Amino acid sequence: MTARCRVRPFETSDIESFMAYRNDMEWMQYQSFKGLSYEDYQRSLLKPPSIANGMQLAILHKATNDLIGDLYVHQDETTYWIGYTISPRYSRQGYAFEVVSELIGHLSDQGAETIKAGALATNEASIALLKKLNFEYLTTEDDEQIYALNVAE
Repeated sequence: MTARCRVRPFETSDIESFMAYRNDMEWMQYQSFKGLSYEDYQRSLLKPPSIANGMQLAILHKATNDLIGDLYVHQDETTYWIGYTISPRYSRQGYAFEVVSELIGHLSDQGAETIKAGALATNEASIALLKKLNFEYLTTEDDEQIYALNVAE
């Protein structure tokens, strides 16, 4: 939970709002989980959350309860992979920074040593966010730049 947002597992009522931005191919040009049917999203989003298998979480605006984006988190021992998407309606308002900052603190409290995220080289906004959060470029794998943040104390 942040000043403006709360994060929780997806519910059936979130799927149409999720589809509205996830199936906007121009907005989602840098993402892979997109362009699917209601049923496909339902199967993926409503299964029991498992951080070991990777899980998608809903980001909701506290004041309106609107779905404003989503987080992806996957644990591999003490390394956590994260991903984030904000709906175009809520972009460039600091929501991703706010939520990912809180997520980093939470994962660190859970014993994370390293947090990693990937972004296509052309996704300037995501790379700028990762750098603002003190992630450092690590390597490039399959056209994706991998950034890492060491949170081990």
